[in-house]
Amino acid sequence: MKRNVILAGVLAAMVCMATTFLHIPIVGGGYVHLGDTVIYLTAALLPTPYAMAAAAVGAGLADVLVAPMWAPFTIVIKSVMALAFTAKKEQLLSRRNAVAPLIAGVIGVAGYYVAEVVILWASGGVLAASAEAALLAVPYNAMQEVAGGVAFLLLAVALDRMNIKKRLSRM
Repeated sequence: MKRNVILAGVLAAMVCMATTFLHIPIVGGGYVHLGDTVIYLTAALLPTPYAMAAAAVGAGLADVLVAPMWAPFTIVIKSVMALAFTAKKEQLLSRRNAVAPLIAGVIGVAGYYVAEVVILWASGGVLAASAEAALLAVPYNAMQEVAGGVAFLLLAVALDRMNIKKRLSRM
């Protein structure tokens, strides 16, 4: 248990750093970050409650630093995204974890759509207009989720070749 708490804390810090600072520019403006990749890795390494906590804390802190209005939504969305993964296999890239980025991506895109509708509506917008305006962010959120998922799959293959789960379990 102590090992899981320590690892969750370290991974939460990595989620925060990757979300805040590891940006890849995308066509049309904006960027994708690698925070979701670290969340997926965390969810494949740690038991579910620890993974959910690390995702919520790390991504929530990143939003507090950069865009505080998103933090309450992010805490919920990112922790729910971690539920798509399992840490019960010997490898990071199990059958379930190969499909999990797609499920987590749908949760992320839908969650941030709802969050944006709420934020726009709460700032004085009309609900129908807020729902329509929030649709503009869906392609960018989808790019974020695809990038995070692809990066996770590549990283999981590399880390599995290094037997990272066995090495961490010896600590």
